[in-house]
Amino acid sequence: MAAASIAKNPVDSPETAISLPIEGMTCASCVGRVERALGKIEGVHTVSVNLATERADIRANDGVDQRTLVQAIEGAGYRVPSNSIDLAVDGMTCASCVGRVERALKAVPGVTDATVNLATERASVRGTASGQALVAAVAGAGYVARPVEATAASDDEATERKDAERRELKRDLIVAIVLAFPVFALEMGSHFIPGVHKLIAHTVGMQASWYLQFVLTTLVLAIPGNRFYRKGLPALLRLAPDMNSLVAIGTFAAYGYSLVATFAPGLLPAGTVHVYYEAAAVIVALILLGRYLEARAKGRTSEAIKRLAGLQARIARVRRNGTLIEIPINDVITGDEIDVRPGERIPVDGEVTEGHSYVDESMITGEPIPVAKTAGTMLVGGTVNQKGALTFQATAVGDATMLAQIIRMVEQAQGSKLPIQALVDKVTMWFVPIVMSIAALTFGAWLWFGPSPALTFALVNAVAVLIIACPCAMGLATPTAIMVGTGRGAELGILFRKGEALQLLRDAKVVALDKTGTLTEGRPVLTDLEVTADFDRAAVLGRIAAVEDRSEHPIARAIVEAALGEGIALPAVADFESVTGFGVRAYVEGEPIHVGADRYMRELGLDVGAFAATAEKLGREGKSPLYAAIGGRLAAIVAVADPIKETTPAAIAALHGLGLKVAMLTGDNALTADAIARQLGIDEVVAEVLPDGKVKAIHRLKEEYGRIAFVGDGINDAPALAAADIGVAVGTGTDIAIEAADVVLMSGHLGGVATAIALSRATIGNIRQNLFWAFAYNAALIPVAAGALYPAWGILLSPIFAAGAMAMSSVFVLGNALRLRGFNPPQLTAGKAA
Repeated sequence: MAAASIAKNPVDSPETAISLPIEGMTCASCVGRVERALGKIEGVHTVSVNLATERADIRANDGVDQRTLVQAIEGAGYRVPSNSIDLAVDGMTCASCVGRVERALKAVPGVTDATVNLATERASVRGTASGQALVAAVAGAGYVARPVEATAASDDEATERKDAERRELKRDLIVAIVLAFPVFALEMGSHFIPGVHKLIAHTVGMQASWYLQFVLTTLVLAIPGNRFYRKGLPALLRLAPDMNSLVAIGTFAAYGYSLVATFAPGLLPAGTVHVYYEAAAVIVALILLGRYLEARAKGRTSEAIKRLAGLQARIARVRRNGTLIEIPINDVITGDEIDVRPGERIPVDGEVTEGHSYVDESMITGEPIPVAKTAGTMLVGGTVNQKGALTFQATAVGDATMLAQIIRMVEQAQGSKLPIQALVDKVTMWFVPIVMSIAALTFGAWLWFGPSPALTFALVNAVAVLIIACPCAMGLATPTAIMVGTGRGAELGILFRKGEALQLLRDAKVVALDKTGTLTEGRPVLTDLEVTADFDRAAVLGRIAAVEDRSEHPIARAIVEAALGEGIALPAVADFESVTGFGVRAYVEGEPIHVGADRYMRELGLDVGAFAATAEKLGREGKSPLYAAIGGRLAAIVAVADPIKETTPAAIAALHGLGLKVAMLTGDNALTADAIARQLGIDEVVAEVLPDGKVKAIHRLKEEYGRIAFVGDGINDAPALAAADIGVAVGTGTDIAIEAADVVLMSGHLGGVATAIALSRATIGNIRQNLFWAFAYNAALIPVAAGALYPAWGILLSPIFAAGAMAMSSVFVLGNALRLRGFNPPQLTAGKAA
């Protein structure tokens, strides 16, 4: 029984549809049990539980809480797994907004975790709460949220929305500057051009000047400045003030005081009748300038994602019913035959069925050299076909393509929070209320203790405190650096699957490496073939390969592939026999051929002393030699091994250059492992260990050296990848290894490890610079704005300069983060020869 349903007579009430995943159902009785549990809840109209899809579809009154439904399912003995919902959140302007939205989301029943990112303006929520409940919670906190769908259309929609916001900011900024400049010139002109005030007084008169400033400033606050009041005042009434509240209070205080001075000067004490229209108008213009520059910079931080998304082809040329048609890539299905012409992008992932070409895969691997593609090789969507035409069969489409998964990984890493962010969150939670308290104390202290006119000094300094203390820079310090750093990593073929790996990797003290497939090619190849003076190398290789072609041993396959690779034809073989414990024998062109270990040669009465020096050299390299006899005479010594990758020596040298210890963990024999370690300069070797032995070795290395990163590529590496502080998977490895890892190297070679660690150090260093600037800026300038320097040096900070400094602090943080776009990987110079 795949599905069942129950229904109750619905009441006259607004109805909503709810769908919940359920784990643990095994039969039709489970379905009935879940349905009965849900059907007992007041307000539930219909319940349909499907065993095949493991989902419950419920129609209920709007007032039915989803958490109540989850509790009923769990009470029946089943589980509702947590899901992840991404929300786009509009209206956040500073770090305090982030904290407020996070607290609102975490308060929703069913939410297990919520992370909000100011730079991406996204919230990632895990739990069983409905998207509708989450959106309502964000709205209750004073912001606007909507679920994010991971589609190209939604990305285009988000980009258009951001562009519209930037255009609106630019328009408001221009209006504010045009209106504020005359106000600034009328009131502050004499500070730059002596005699301006006298000129105004003798022409239009100071009172008329104040009337003109009133009109212009009112327009500034009502039109471009309206955004601060529209958002800041409601937040203040909710007792949850944010950066908009600070600007709204500061500018309105200056404007309100000026209003009284202009139209009811008798209400003010003698000597305090001054106007501060220019402060209110110019503050709005400067903050809008900062917002506009910030919006432009934030757009650049996400360019890596935009470029990745832009790599997706828009159409595919598909063969259907014998006809070649062009369709959108969203309509491509698995199994479609697709044609790709020279110079075109591969639309989806697939396997080549016809043709030969070279494909530029640098967008995936970071490697600039095109890769040869023939029948049977795999293609990655988004890569660029070079000169040849190809036909391939689609194997992954839509969200299943490698490019879509890369984009998803980068987005998840960019939206994550690093441990270093915890301090920022604690500070910003109380920051705005504390600033408002400081502003109030500043006003009171100047009013009570300040020189005449005390009210003027009190107002100006309190406004300066409010304006300068915006926590925008603190909120942007970490997420912008993460966005740029992870984006740059993606361009270099390094994917941070988990954002916290970006911080943990910086502190790695030792890098442990799997051998097979990581340090080495991962497959045996013929590495040595030396023949005696009486024999021709090509002829010997052809005959040995012909015999080994009858064997299933991996070493045999390596010899055969070497011969075929050199274009050597394999002669016919007769009477093939495998001699247990010794080797193989057969007849080729009437001559007996024997291939095996030295003991096999001795059994045949042959002396292998002619190859003693070569055998000793192979032994030092960890290779086990084989010998070949043709026609009863010793003909050759052969060695097959898993060769070290060409890029490995330079990669090990780069890791040592970063001050790291390097260890090798392998299941291979100790002799081979030690030989490879000697060649590469590896510091420590743990050989002949099974997967659980690798985990134990990682725990020991962690205790001895400190934080450890493990690099592997196989299924047997998954436990070690999970056990290490940071698991790094080679992207050419298995899906299981990649899923267990924190970082993925798409290029498949070890140089990416040093690059990832160097990028981690650069990114965390950038974050520390940003945080220092953000905290030091506020710690230093809030006392200055409050007037701490006035008693000793007579220095006060004008609210206008406070606004400029505040705007520039955010721009500085963003500009500093954008420097990471120019990060270059460490130079890989050759280490010890392989």
